[in-house]
Amino acid sequence: MLTRKNKEQIVKDLTEEIKSAKSVVFADFKGVKVNESIKLKKELKKEGSNLRVYKKNLIDIALKNANVDLKTKGMEGQVAVSIATQDEVSSARIIEKFSKTNESLKILGGILGIKAMSAQEVIALAKLPSKEELLSRLVGSLSSPIRGLMNVFQGNQRSLVQVLKAISENKQ
Repeated sequence: MLTRKNKEQIVKDLTEEIKSAKSVVFADFKGVKVNESIKLKKELKKEGSNLRVYKKNLIDIALKNANVDLKTKGMEGQVAVSIATQDEVSSARIIEKFSKTNESLKILGGILGIKAMSAQEVIALAKLPSKEELLSRLVGSLSSPIRGLMNVFQGNQRSLVQVLKAISENKQ
C-alpha cells in the first residue's frame, strides 16, 4: 500500500514527466497479459517512451498540476500512461498498432503538448508519418526540380552526341 508521501512523490514525478513530454497516450490496460505488456514496453522504450500504470486520481492530480484539462476518472478500465519524450507520434503509433493485434488494449485519449485529445485524435496522430519519413519527403521534394533541370541540360548534350554520331556514320 502506498503511503501519502509515496503518492505525493509519484504525483510530483508524473507532473514533471507530463510537462516535459511531447505527447502522452492513455490506454485501457485491463486484460493485457504480462508477456504482451513486456513486449509493448520494450517497443516503446526503443522509441524513447515508457508505459506505466497509475491510479486515476493520481493521474488527475498530476494533469491538474501540469495545467492540462483532462480527467481520467471517466475513462474505463485500468489506465496506462505512455509518455513520449522524443517523438510526438511514436508512442501513439506503437500503441495503436499493438491494439490491433490485442483487443484488450484500447486507446482512451491523450495529450499533445498541453492540448487534450480524444481517442479518435490519438488514432489519427498514430497514422501520421514519422519525422524521418517527413524529412525524406521534404528532401525529395526539394531535389526534384534540380533533377529535372539536370535532365534538361543532359538532354541537350545527349542530342548533340547523337547528331555527331549520325554525321560520322554518314561520312563513313
